Amino acid sequence: MDDLHIIELYFARDEQAIKETDMKYGKLCYRIAYNILHCKEDAEECVNDTYIGAWNAIPPTKPNHLTAFLCRITRNLSFKRLEAVTRQKRAHAITVSLDELAEVLPDESIRNDVSDEAIGRLISEFLRGEKEDVRNVFLRKYWFCDSIGEIAERYSFTESKVKNMLYHTRNKLKKYLIKEGIEI
Repeated sequence: MDDLHIIELYFARDEQAIKETDMKYGKLCYRIAYNILHCKEDAEECVNDTYIGAWNAIPPTKPNHLTAFLCRITRNLSFKRLEAVTRQKRAHAITVSLDELAEVLPDESIRNDVSDEAIGRLISEFLRGEKEDVRNVFLRKYWFCDSIGEIAERYSFTESKVKNMLYHTRNKLKKYLIKEGIEI
């Protein structure tokens, strides 16, 4: 079923919308949640919460890209769950990935007048200017939270190449943000 029809089901408040969403996007949402949480039960719960979130948001929201809309809900819920889990001293590999990225993003204490949206737009502009494979590797690591091994396998790269690409991309991103007036 196409996304437009699924969204119409949500607007009609037809519970079939949840079933169709699960059939089409369940595996993607689960993978995102699992990559962040590394726990089957927590990932499944986040996926179910994603469906509730979509049900509550549509209507009035009419997403232009249902895939991105659902992925964003799943990521946000997964990070909230990770925060709760980390508070309980259960650490995960995802915190290492986010720490890597935090090194090139502005610190909350020094970015007075720069919104998260503005930083997001700059990162998007930067990535659009990169080669497709560099952009894909960056997104797989920091958006989908794939491991280095998973990315290497997906694109037939060595793990060393993936690590190198990420390192150089982070450094270029940092320079780009500084050039655009963002204090790091």
